[in-house]
Amino acid sequence: MSALPAVVPQAGMPTKVRIYEVGPRDGLQIEKSVVPTADKLEFIRGLVAAGLPAVEIASFVSPRWVPQLADAHDVTSGALVEASRTRMPVLVPNERGLERALAAGAREVAVFASATETFAQRNLNRGVDAALEMFAPVVAAAQEQQVPVRGYVSMCFGDPWEGQVPMDQVVSVAVRLREMGCASISIGDTIGVATPGHVTALIDALRAAGLEPERLAMHFHDTYGQALANVTAALAAGVTEFDSSAGGIGGCPYAGSATGNLATEDLVWLLTGLGIEHGVDLDALSRLSLWMAERLGRPSPSRVLAALTRDCTT
Repeated sequence: MSALPAVVPQAGMPTKVRIYEVGPRDGLQIEKSVVPTADKLEFIRGLVAAGLPAVEIASFVSPRWVPQLADAHDVTSGALVEASRTRMPVLVPNERGLERALAAGAREVAVFASATETFAQRNLNRGVDAALEMFAPVVAAAQEQQVPVRGYVSMCFGDPWEGQVPMDQVVSVAVRLREMGCASISIGDTIGVATPGHVTALIDALRAAGLEPERLAMHFHDTYGQALANVTAALAAGVTEFDSSAGGIGGCPYAGSATGNLATEDLVWLLTGLGIEHGVDLDALSRLSLWMAERLGRPSPSRVLAALTRDCTT
């Protein structure tokens, strides 16, 4: 698996980016068959060993909502013991979730808002404003403990119930998360309908509202094959953090049209070809993703992983 692209830098791009790995949480959360805790910890260890600087490892939601993540305490406490220098955020839905996360040793958390009312009701069982009000004390309590908070905004480009999402709705939610104290904001294309022009326009709108690209991350799904084109547009606009999932696993349990996340291997290939520093060992990551695909019982949707595997067998 030693193939690598030719390195041809492009003017106007960042020299270095952070890859925020979501496979252990966002990737595995929709799996109906429960992945053993030991396998989750092995997955996390492999991601750390491959050089991922941030690995989102668990979510402290109710097991009734997401049974796959019922072992969040064991995963968090086990993972943090073994990789103290890697960022290992966990998702928390409310103050009780934050308490559980801190008890497990979490040192960074994330909250998850929506830009649309319908998805907020389906995902959080309350509207946009009520959800943001719920997060305010969570962020405040985390700050008191000197625990950084990341804010997610989902449905930023399109919603399966409401259609195209007005940019001002996205900007409003992102600004409110920033004002309550979130250190960074991840802008999510939850159902994968974004295109490069839309990405650029939204980043410009966020910048105009005081959210500089350096404080943003982009979270793309590859439903229509546009994820890497959208990454390229975001890079050109100055964004330096991107969410991705090893092997492209995952989706959203509350949005049926949300297919897999952008595969980390595909993102690494793009960044490598552009000469952008990312710190990830593609060979090690690819072997790990193949291992997880075997345990899940299906092939990875990653194009790069498929190509590397084919090259090794021909």
